[in-house]
Amino acid sequence: MTSLPRPTAELSADEARRIALRAQGFLGAPDRRAGVRGVLRHLGAVQLDTISVLARSHELIPYARLGTVGRTTVDTAYWTPGSDGAPHAFEYWSHAACILPVEEWPHFAFRRRAYRARPHWNHALPDGTYDQVIKQLRTEGPLTATELGGAKKTSEWWDWSGTKVAVERALMYGEVVCAERRGWKRVYDLAERAIPDALLHDELDDTECLRRLVRLAGQSLGVGTRADIADYHRLKGEQVDAVIADSGLVPVTVEGWGKSAWADPAALETAPRGRHRTTLLSPFDSLIWERARTERIFGFTHRLEAYTPKPKRIYGYFAMPVLAGGHLVGRVDPAREGRTLVAKQVTLDGAKAVPAVAQALVEAASWVDCTDVRVERVDAPELREPLTRELSRALA
Repeated sequence: MTSLPRPTAELSADEARRIALRAQGFLGAPDRRAGVRGVLRHLGAVQLDTISVLARSHELIPYARLGTVGRTTVDTAYWTPGSDGAPHAFEYWSHAACILPVEEWPHFAFRRRAYRARPHWNHALPDGTYDQVIKQLRTEGPLTATELGGAKKTSEWWDWSGTKVAVERALMYGEVVCAERRGWKRVYDLAERAIPDALLHDELDDTECLRRLVRLAGQSLGVGTRADIADYHRLKGEQVDAVIADSGLVPVTVEGWGKSAWADPAALETAPRGRHRTTLLSPFDSLIWERARTERIFGFTHRLEAYTPKPKRIYGYFAMPVLAGGHLVGRVDPAREGRTLVAKQVTLDGAKAVPAVAQALVEAASWVDCTDVRVERVDAPELREPLTRELSRALA
């Protein structure tokens, strides 16, 4: 086994936490001039998910960092091409289904090659369907699966039509790209038409692709373990091991982590200082999407319970962690009724969390065009009245 290089720095747990917050865009003044596209480039990946309570996750990600940026502005920033007609982003498999900066297209060549080399699928593909889909896109331009001939054979979500199987396979192979969502439906186009010529290639070998993604993950995390870095773009541990020494990241030790860690050298140059965001976080936010890292950095157990049977839920269907002062201080399970934001269940880390949770709720309400906030349940009943008072003051 190759010995690890000597750490270049020793970080306290608090320093590591603050470095992670700054790297994720939660510490210091947000770059409002760069806007949503700046957030995307900074994070390297924004996860998509079908669940929409306050808003969909890809909308919540920039909101959490920039504040009440308009939701139409968010979608426009992701999907509207530039003046040259080139997209700013594309959708592909990274941490999960993610929006990615278009300039990273070449660095996912390793994954496209892997999909082409391992053609086992859970859905049957009728003969000729793949070629027909490609021909139709070439002739008719960008289309949804429905416009191509139907996304599903029945109403069951998993029962894909042959057309849907074909176009999704073409997406994974890189022959087709999703560079837009329309009413939450993927809009497919030929990669040769949608991706700028300078980026449309698979010339980079696996090592170069992996080195780039490991470096980007380290920069987006600020500091992380091998598992943290691998999880960011869902790489294998051995893939990280093969390139991390040449990735530009530097080895560090972090108090209490008990595992080797790597950091973005730029993150170590200046002490992370600045204003903290107070906000609700999507459960799919890259600050917290990896459960073990969230527990290690914040001492906070994070779990999405949307797919947990209702009687077994602890915090709620879409419990959103509350970030304040650089710490996770509670959870809110939200809903909407007309122009009222409903906090179906609120979990607070003591009375000190009340002002922050109230502030986060009021800002979120404003963002989704609600004029009132109603609290239904507080896990600590004695904090219900203080929270209600704080909300009344903030809404007045």
